[in-house]
Amino acid sequence: MINNIESEFDLGIDLIKNNKNIGIASHVNPDGDNLGSILALGNALEKINKKVFMFKSDDIPTNFSFLPNIDKIMDYDDTIELDLFIALDVSDENRLGKNKVFLEKIENIINIDHHISNTNFGSINIVDSNAAATGELVYKLISKMGIIIDKDIASCIYTSISSDTGSFMYDNTTSETHEIAAELIKLGIDKSNININLYQNRSIQKTKLFIKVLETLKFYHDNKVGIIQVTQDMLNNSNAKMEDTEGIISFIREIDSVEIAVLLKEIKEEDIKVSMRSKKYVDVAEICANFDGGGHIRAAGCTINQPINMAEKLILEQIKKVF
Repeated sequence: MINNIESEFDLGIDLIKNNKNIGIASHVNPDGDNLGSILALGNALEKINKKVFMFKSDDIPTNFSFLPNIDKIMDYDDTIELDLFIALDVSDENRLGKNKVFLEKIENIINIDHHISNTNFGSINIVDSNAAATGELVYKLISKMGIIIDKDIASCIYTSISSDTGSFMYDNTTSETHEIAAELIKLGIDKSNININLYQNRSIQKTKLFIKVLETLKFYHDNKVGIIQVTQDMLNNSNAKMEDTEGIISFIREIDSVEIAVLLKEIKEEDIKVSMRSKKYVDVAEICANFDGGGHIRAAGCTINQPINMAEKLILEQIKKVF
């Protein structure tokens, strides 16, 4: 696997060096790993005189507004001609949202990701499920290209890695993760500012939403499973956005008896986004695969096109097989 990854890195670097106009895209519902990776790679490639276009598929959560050059990430524009397209932190084509159209227009596609469920949709696939975050792979790519990592790039990579490791608490964190973080800190990043923005920046609206969501908390299987719901009515009554649910599933997982935490988000009446987290031993990616979802062993998701209470019932039927 290592040799394959190294070969893909080399092929990816050659493609980048030989092309000028490069597009980099986010996945739907962009998170810290996704946004940090995009900005780090985009800013790095601009240093070697590449024309870089960074595209978003959905609105960027406001708590990431502190990231350097975040305003460079733009909406999809079909008038832009690209030579190379790079998908970051995208496990499959559909996760690109409206940016999926690039896959049909461009021959040269680099897929950089760390999800075990990645479908290898690129012409070059730098995919390593052992990486704690896509930001780790971006760090390696930039380093292999000999591009100097400045403080802004370092801040973006640190945000990426911290976000996907739960501030280095999740068991996907490795010694290499800490080594990379140490190198980034040496470059003078303001890790205190990053941590405040990521973990200590809850708005009043988000707090009110948390209170409403916690009222839906139910336990199953001797309190090993905790399930919560977010409905559109809750959002409206709290004057909050769906992005304000960030972090609440971790709160449920932190309950001492809980092994599996489940968050059901009502996007529309029969469009339910399910997020699942586990603590020690359950493979939630395997559970989500029953609904054509995926992710990581300890963090995964899927979509269920049913009313929210039916979605909860279907999820519980699959979880029951674990206990």
